[in-house]
Amino acid sequence: MTESIAASEPAGERLKQLAEAHGVSTEYWDYHGNLAAPSRATLVAVLAALGVEAGTDEEIETSLAQVEITPWRRTLPPSVVARAGEEVRVPVHVPDGAGVRVHVDLEDGSRRELPQTDDWTLPHDVDGVLTGRATFALPADLPLGWHALVADIDASPACEAHSATTPLAVTPDRLELPASLGERGWGVMAQLYSVRSRGSWGIGDADDLTELASLLGDEGADFLLINPLHASEPAGIMTPSPYLPVTRRFVNPIYIRPEAIAEVARLSGPRRSLVQWAFEEVSETDLSADPIDRDAVWKAKREALEVIFAAGRSRARQRDFERFRAEQGEGLERFALWCALSEKYGELQDWPETLRDASNAFVANEARTLTERIDFYAWMQWIVDEQLGRAQSEARASGMGLGIMGDLAVGVHPRGADAWSDPESFAAGIEAGAPPDMYNQLGQNWSQPPWSPTRLAESAYAPLRDMMRTVLRHAGALRMDHIIGLFRLWWIPRGMGADQGAYVRYDHEAMVGVVLLEAYRAGAVIIGEDLGTVEPWVRDYLASRGVLGTSVLWFEKQQDGWPLQPDAYRYLSLSTVNTHDLPPTAGYLADEHVTLRERLGLLTEPVEQVRAEARVERERMLTRLREHGLLRNDPSEREIVEALYRYIVRTPSALIGIALVDGVGERRTQNQPGTDQEYPNWKIPLADGSGEVVLVEDLPGNVRLSSLLAAVRDELRH
Repeated sequence: MTESIAASEPAGERLKQLAEAHGVSTEYWDYHGNLAAPSRATLVAVLAALGVEAGTDEEIETSLAQVEITPWRRTLPPSVVARAGEEVRVPVHVPDGAGVRVHVDLEDGSRRELPQTDDWTLPHDVDGVLTGRATFALPADLPLGWHALVADIDASPACEAHSATTPLAVTPDRLELPASLGERGWGVMAQLYSVRSRGSWGIGDADDLTELASLLGDEGADFLLINPLHASEPAGIMTPSPYLPVTRRFVNPIYIRPEAIAEVARLSGPRRSLVQWAFEEVSETDLSADPIDRDAVWKAKREALEVIFAAGRSRARQRDFERFRAEQGEGLERFALWCALSEKYGELQDWPETLRDASNAFVANEARTLTERIDFYAWMQWIVDEQLGRAQSEARASGMGLGIMGDLAVGVHPRGADAWSDPESFAAGIEAGAPPDMYNQLGQNWSQPPWSPTRLAESAYAPLRDMMRTVLRHAGALRMDHIIGLFRLWWIPRGMGADQGAYVRYDHEAMVGVVLLEAYRAGAVIIGEDLGTVEPWVRDYLASRGVLGTSVLWFEKQQDGWPLQPDAYRYLSLSTVNTHDLPPTAGYLADEHVTLRERLGLLTEPVEQVRAEARVERERMLTRLREHGLLRNDPSEREIVEALYRYIVRTPSALIGIALVDGVGERRTQNQPGTDQEYPNWKIPLADGSGEVVLVEDLPGNVRLSSLLAAVRDELRH
């Protein structure tokens, strides 16, 4: 029985040893530069989530004894991820003296025998069986792909003849920038939901994405970076944050443009009227700068989509739909079932107890009764996939080197589809977040369950692999939020404060390898959001694998606090002036990030001090711009904004990102960290500096946007 532990009680040495053996860091540097350590209670809770008992001294000793012997219980590792071009040695455990041969069944159906290497290790007693270890070498010339590693074990006194199989992924050593991009490129960053047209339903959608990408491609842009399009709640109140989805694998159908569905052209008059009436419920909001009401939008769109779905499809279209479902497999079926159950029963905590376990027989029975609703939710994924495919096709046709650049959230909703359909992949009782830093001095709890590193390896990284395949279907690049999460995550035991967590390490070599393999297959570029506390070796490692980093002008500073000189920026980076967590540049220059945080009670220091620091930051930046001949005396706001973008173009960065909000003069921030209901996060529609809505149709004639894009192109030519 686990004993009671005081929240602040320090961990003992044996507990620390056990934690480190399971990838749990027992020390870390806090934002003050001091060495900090998780408490005993934190380590016990984190280890429990990893399936390791450590509540008492006896449990600690028993668990420590299992650390060495557990790998010997497996004939082969749970999965193997290897880099192409490198020879990797694989341990194989068999009864001592038994003969063993190992081969690889390649993805193309061929077979490769593996040589055994001279790597003798003393046999171990494993549960009463003397077990030996043989080592086999994976050759460096194996092709990229997902293969199977097979060990054939001969009969021996301890066992009958048998085989063991484990997945093998051979991944690229590094990704290279595509030839279509050249040595560097530039693009625009936009929150898709905020970019609307006169045909939108109150929110930016796939049709608006197509038009915006086509426009920017004509202007010479290489990419259009948009917010995550991950699915949200199908019924009830829709979470506005694109970074707290119910799944990262599938798309929010709110981004469908109903009229662009092929079947609409063949609707009867009465049915087409129903679609038009639904549109009229929300069409006027496209002209309003008030916060976007996703619930009203989804109600109207859903009514229209129900009508279109019920009208049926031609035989060819039905066959295309069925082919899509077959390609997406069980993942799509489980997601569609979760949507149907959510529609029927509400939030997960309100479901009957028998339905909260996806593997329960009662769930299978419900699936039979909800067949039509499951079909509807699967159909919407097919439709939005088609429309996003068209957006990427048009983006590339317009001349973009990459096209659409997707964005991948770091986690999922704790009561969402992923957590329900595959609970074993997540660490039970844990929420991911971040330790205290200068901007969030109490730490951050994102309320998202982290993946279990143990389960990932056992499933051959299936959740990561399947997610990457889906999000890269119609994207030429992908920005991965908080990419340090592939290396380590701050785990917070449920019920504890965000400052009471511990870092848990992931097999970054395997995680990054899987990401690169799927990106290579999709022909995509990967950009990692590596802002904040990221060790230099991590950035160096990602660069060595061809993963771009992220540089934000206001955060890139020398040790003396002055802005970093352009030539000191990284080449493998997406460099921008701002980020969605800051006000647009016009607002930032006016200290609106300080004013907003003061109004919302988020400042932990006197407002006068914060304003003074912001003033110093701004003046130093203006001085830098003048040093480089980018700014005259007494400049206008527009001139300062354009000078800032010229400054980052002078960096060697491979990609330059221009915020659409800066192009139209918007001043309102999209998201204020540290708030929930206090600020309309992720609801601000695109508007200019005077608060007038800017629609997609207005952008070609927008003088300020045209001037900014011309400034960037001009600087790139010099």
